Amino acid sequence: MKYRALATLPESSGRTEVGIQRMTDRLYYHDSFLYEFEAEVTDVIPQSKEKPRPAVVLDRTAFYPTSGGQVFDTGWIVPVSEAEGAKLRVNETAEEENGRIVHYLEAERTPEKGSRVRGFIDPSRRRDHMQQHSGQHVLSAAFVRLFNMPTVSFHMGDEYCSIDLETPSLTQEQVVAAEHLANEIILENRQVDIRFVTQAEARTLGLRKIPPVEKDELRLIDIHDFDLTACGGTHVRATGQIGCILLRKTEKVRQGWRVEFVCGQRAVTTARHDYSALTEAASLFSAHIWDVPQQLRKSLDEIRAARKSREQLLEELAEFRAKQLLAEAEPKHGRKLIVQTFPDRDMAFLKLLAQKLTRLDSAAVALLASTSAQPSLVFAQSPGQPFDMGALMKDAMSRLGGRGGGSKDLAQGGALQADTIPTVLSELAAKLVS
Repeated sequence: MKYRALATLPESSGRTEVGIQRMTDRLYYHDSFLYEFEAEVTDVIPQSKEKPRPAVVLDRTAFYPTSGGQVFDTGWIVPVSEAEGAKLRVNETAEEENGRIVHYLEAERTPEKGSRVRGFIDPSRRRDHMQQHSGQHVLSAAFVRLFNMPTVSFHMGDEYCSIDLETPSLTQEQVVAAEHLANEIILENRQVDIRFVTQAEARTLGLRKIPPVEKDELRLIDIHDFDLTACGGTHVRATGQIGCILLRKTEKVRQGWRVEFVCGQRAVTTARHDYSALTEAASLFSAHIWDVPQQLRKSLDEIRAARKSREQLLEELAEFRAKQLLAEAEPKHGRKLIVQTFPDRDMAFLKLLAQKLTRLDSAAVALLASTSAQPSLVFAQSPGQPFDMGALMKDAMSRLGGRGGGSKDLAQGGALQADTIPTVLSELAAKLVS
């Protein structure tokens, strides 16, 4: 892995937040493309039960901690006194309430307090975060300029990012228009500058959004003649470095509408994945990828028609089988008791058959079961019969293992074992006719 020469930046900018002394000088504030730096270890947090990972605090750092919707940097720390082969992996960077930045390490050992170390940022991860975050600024500004839809929150995930827009409605046409304008700004390769101003100055500059927290000084990200907003994240130097913006999904959320998007290399990777999926789907239909939606609609219509036809046939079969079983049943005590086990039917068929049996005969009692891969039982009786199907099902479940229950006239259950179902049904049937 290649690295740039070590940066030579001032030890501290001297800037502080209101009520907070900045414990760590944030080098990324001045140069988001800084991948190497040198610093002093000001504190060591040893591994403990409360903190399972050891960590270090540096007097200056280029590692970005999770903040403002952007996730943290990872990388390595190498003690200056040791060879580069003794890298300590930084797997998370976090900011504490007092303003200092903590670097969590994978290794059990840590550099000594007061020692000098070199920090190495994971450049691929940093570049990805810069593309996503800068792309978010451009996209949020596009929605404001076109439709006066402000962004109320931003989230950066491992696979996609999202913004929540304050708007009661959002159309597909608006999404396409905002995406188009955002990519026009990227294509123009507009300059992206960083500057620091006071709160009073910021209020006169027409910022897209001013953070609610009062600070002596704000860091502004200025996309030339397009967007100006306060932000502490890492950003590109020109919009062309974002690459592109691809909007993926929209959904209604409590505070408005959420728009998912990806930028830069993520957009390329996502588009490639989408294309591969569409190509595979098209090959299954022997069609062009553009014809896949039409083919899917056609297939869904055919599936719905087939399902409707199957349901109709199943109902006809259940009615035919019910008539057959009722005709074969010998009346006892003025009612017909149907006890039947099916090796290849599911719960849906059992319920349909029970329904037909109890409707076709006003004095029918049915104990039905399936011994298929998912053993199931349905007990039913015609209205007015004296038995309790719910209690009978609980009795069956206590013997077969499983769960079930229901009302006086209809109950169902799922058994854990199928081999003893015929025996249990016979015993229950004997109780009903005794």
